[in-house]
This record gives sequence, C-alpha cells and structure tokens, in this order.
Amino acid sequence: MFQTFFNKKRQLRGVEIEEVTESREGFDETRAVGSTVSETRTDVFRFAVFLFLALLGARAFYLQVVEGERYGELSRENRIRAIVVKAPRGLIFDKNGKKLVNNIPGFDLIAVPADVPRDQAERKREIAEVAEMFGMNDQNIEAMVGSQDPASLDPVLIKENVSQEEALIFSEKKSGLIGFDVDQTAIRQYEDSSYFSAFMGYSGKISREELAIHPDYLMTDYVGKTGLEYSYEKYLRGTNGKEEVEVDSAGNVKKDFGLTPPVAGSDLTLGIDADLQKKLQDTLQAKLDETETKTAAAVAIDPRSGEVLAMVNLPSYDNNLFAKGISSEDYNRLISDPDKPMFNRSISGEYPPGSTFKPLVAAAALEEKIITSSTTLNCPSAITIGSYGFPDWKTHGITDVRKAIAESVDIFFYAVGGGWENIPALGIDKIHDYAEKFGLGRKLGVDIPGESSGLVPTRDWKQDKLGERWYLGDDYHCAIGQGFVTATPLQLANYIAAVANGGTVYKPHFVDSIKRSDGTVEKIQPEALAKNFISSANIQVVREGMRQTVLSGTAQPLKDLPVEVAGKTGTAQFGSGNEREHGWFVSFAPYDNPTIAMVVLVEGGGEGFSTAEPVTRDVYQWYFSR
Repeated sequence: MFQTFFNKKRQLRGVEIEEVTESREGFDETRAVGSTVSETRTDVFRFAVFLFLALLGARAFYLQVVEGERYGELSRENRIRAIVVKAPRGLIFDKNGKKLVNNIPGFDLIAVPADVPRDQAERKREIAEVAEMFGMNDQNIEAMVGSQDPASLDPVLIKENVSQEEALIFSEKKSGLIGFDVDQTAIRQYEDSSYFSAFMGYSGKISREELAIHPDYLMTDYVGKTGLEYSYEKYLRGTNGKEEVEVDSAGNVKKDFGLTPPVAGSDLTLGIDADLQKKLQDTLQAKLDETETKTAAAVAIDPRSGEVLAMVNLPSYDNNLFAKGISSEDYNRLISDPDKPMFNRSISGEYPPGSTFKPLVAAAALEEKIITSSTTLNCPSAITIGSYGFPDWKTHGITDVRKAIAESVDIFFYAVGGGWENIPALGIDKIHDYAEKFGLGRKLGVDIPGESSGLVPTRDWKQDKLGERWYLGDDYHCAIGQGFVTATPLQLANYIAAVANGGTVYKPHFVDSIKRSDGTVEKIQPEALAKNFISSANIQVVREGMRQTVLSGTAQPLKDLPVEVAGKTGTAQFGSGNEREHGWFVSFAPYDNPTIAMVVLVEGGGEGFSTAEPVTRDVYQWYFSR
C-alpha cells in the first residue's frame, strides 16, 4: 500500500490532494489494524500477569492457611531443638545386693542430617575435617549421613565410644562443624564379667534391624542383645528426657526453655549368689585344669522357688568386649574358638544324662506301681536278651529301688524300663510322660534366651526320624539315661530340685524382683509348671535312695560335709563308638530342708564320681561353712 501511494503521487501531481486523501484513508485503516494487534497483545500480557498473581496468591494461601501449621512447626523445629537426655539404664544386683553392672560415661560422634551443610563444598570440608580428626574414611561418613532424610533432626551415629581426647579436640573445633556433635552417653561395665556373662549377656548400639523392631529408639541408643540384658530390655531401658533450647543457624544454644527429666530404667535383683557363682566356677575350672579338659557347666537352683543361684559355663568370655564395641579381631577369635565360649552349655547344650536319669525312672515306676519300695531283684553283672547283652558295671545281687539308685544298678533299671524277671515293663510311653512332667524333653521357659528342649524319645519319633520301629533294647537304654535321651544341665538341676522339694516342678528364673524408679518393687512369684503327679510317699523313697548314694553308694566322700547331702552320680557315654564319657553329679542339700539343688557336668572328663562329684563336695563344704 505504501509503495502504491508514492507512485501515484509522482504520476498525477495535479490530483495530488485527492489521491493523498484517498491514500490517507487507506493509511488510517492500516493504523487501525496495527492498533488492534497492539491492544490484543496488551490484553494477553495483562491476563498473564493476572494469572501469575492469582497463582501466587493461591500458593501463598495454601502455604499460610492450609499448610500453615505444619510449616510453622517445621520452622519452629529449625529454631527450637529438643535435645535428648538419655535415661540411665537400670542396674543389676545379686541376691545380697552386690552390683554386677555399672553405667560409665562414654562419647559418640553423631551427625544431624538437617544441620549438615547443603553447599557441596562446605559439606565436603566438614566431612573431611571430621574424618581426619577421628581417623575415619570420609566416604563412609558421607554414606552414613546420606542414608537418612536430609531434613531429619534425629542423630545419626558416626562413631561410637570415641576417646576422651578425641572428644576434647572436637569441642575446640565445634564452631566450624555445625553438622556434627559429640554426644555424651553411658556404656555398660560388667563387674567380674567372665563369671556372669553366660546369663547377663550384654547390651550394645542398636542395629538397623533392631530399629525396625523398636521404632521409638534412636540410632544412638543402646539395646539388650543377649541374656538378661535382652530379656528384660523393656524394664532396664527407662524413658529418655528432653531439653528444649533455641539455637542459631550454627547450632549454638541461645536460650533454654526447660527440661523434661529422664526416667531411669528399673533395677533387677537376681536370685544369683555372686560368691557361690565364683566359687563354683573356680572349683570347676580347677577340675578342668586337673583333668586336662576344657568344657564344663554347672547350675544351682533354690528348690523352694526355682530361682537360679548360680550358672557356670566354661570356657567363659568377657562381655565387656561387646558393650564397648568389639573389634573384628576379638570377635573372630571368639567365634572361631573350637571350645565355643559364647555357647551357653547350661541351657543350650544337650547331653545324654546317664544315671542321673534313674531317680526319675524310679519315681515313675513307683507311681505306676511297676514296683513298690520293697520290690527286689537279683542283679547279675549282665543280662542277655536274644542275641544282645546288656551289661552292668558290677554284680549287685539282691537290690531294691533305694539300693538301685544308690549303687546305680543298671540291671534293675533295665528291668523297670523294658521288663525282666518279676518286674513288668514301664515302657517308653510312660517314661516319656513322666520325664515331660519333670521338665525334660521340653523348654522350661527360663528368663534368658537360647534354651534347648533336649529329647525324650517316643516310638513315633524314632519311626519318623530314623525310619525304624522301637525295640526292647531302646527301652533298656533310655531307662538308664542313654540311647536317644538328652537333657540340658538346667533341666537336670530343675528336676532334681523337684525331687528335693517333694514333687513340685518350678519354672526356673534368674530375676527375683524388679525395682522401678519410683521406688515400687515387683516381686517375681514362683510359678509351678507341674505338681502332685508323684505322691509324697513315692518321692520320699527316691529321696532316700539319693541319700543312700552318699551314705553307702557311689558318693560316699560327701557324707562328712557340714550338712546331709543327697545325690546321684552319672557317667554318660558319647562319641561314635561310645569311647568318651561325660561326668555328672546331681545333688541337693540339706537333706531334710533343701535350700539348694545342683548339677555339675564335666564334658568328656570321665566318670562322674571322679570329676563332677569332687567339685560338688568342695562347693558344699564352702557353701555351708561360710
């Protein structure tokens, strides 16, 4: 259009005004179109601005009104911090008030993810400085910090049990390390640890797997791992307190808003007699040294309540190694030791009980009227059934049940178990039933983990396990505590405690009472697992047989002790060719009013009368003379 206008102006100069006028009208039209486009663009811009402001306003409304409370709380958390004040873990005492564990001060290096710098250069600087200060790998530290939510205020454990020197050096440089801190904590210190570790167990820093079980714990918390520390975790732990403070951007405390004090964990008082524990372990260790054997176990129980008075496991280990964070060298040494010091033989070891099983079989036979207290049998040195011979250790002649117990007469118990001459068979079914009532072949529910059930077989068990039917010879072997029968030292001690007290099988337990932080005390009441399944008259016959063991039988060295003792020796063969022997001795005292029942096992130490019995004698001599 503009080109046409200029051309016409040159050709028709006389009508310039008209043409110009006409052309100006066209030009005005052009201006009108341009003006419309400009206005449209302005409207679009205005709408975009309006839309942006509307969205901004909506976002502000959402943040301030809808999510205002949540973000206000987050903002407050960045300013107000709740510093955890850890509760002291409960203490553990023996029955006489002797402290078996202490809480000693310790330090942990921690990181708070929300405080670790976001700036990568500053973050790397902090981590590198901390790594050098504590002798760590900076990549490992980065991985530990990065494993948690970056906004989390929960501390992440970087290194436990840092030295006091390291903690002091860190405190001098703390102002430049806002994402890290040294947290004061408490570490368990077990007194005379090798004596008590078998049942005390230990506590240690919580693992990620354990955090899943205890979601209310922090990564820096301690938790019971084994033994009483594990079983009574909910009592020992206590409740953490908190201190609310205002902090600046560098994490420095600016104002204190008050303290919610922690509630200390409950204290445990055990039935354990620490002095008896030490005496029993030292005496048993001396016997191991003498016989050049390495493994043994012993358990002492109060027959009036089921309280465990002592539990020895040899070899033992130092549980302080775990409480302080065991090194890989120490751990590998323990788990690779062929004598398994961390294996609690007293509750987990399953052994043929040998002749210590005979009082139980005698009680069952009396109760089932297989025999009476006056039944006698002429016992040779061996009997033959078909083509099989069943020997005894000597010719005993005319024998009743008391003499059979006292002199450990195998022939008499062969006859009781499977039948012979004038004595009908008790049979494995009845043996199993009474053994189970006495607490064998099943877990007793002792209050530490790791208990085994042992085995008292049945016909079905043999068929299912071995694909064989039950034979008469199996009855004979089980009746003398051999064959397939196994038991733990705890089970044997507990069943002998039931014989001692007249027939009540108590649930064995370590803890006598729990004292809470408010001063209230919960007494653990004795719990009967079985009672009244053997008449008092029949139990008394068995008790008399065990007393006769000391007076005229296989344990006569014990008859000169300060109190009257009843007992039973046991020698259990084991190994592929039964070429080795475990030495057992079970006992209780004083005979008329028993306060202690005890079992001693020397693994592979030979016959019970030469190994376990002398240990029992020395311990009772000390125990009743102190």
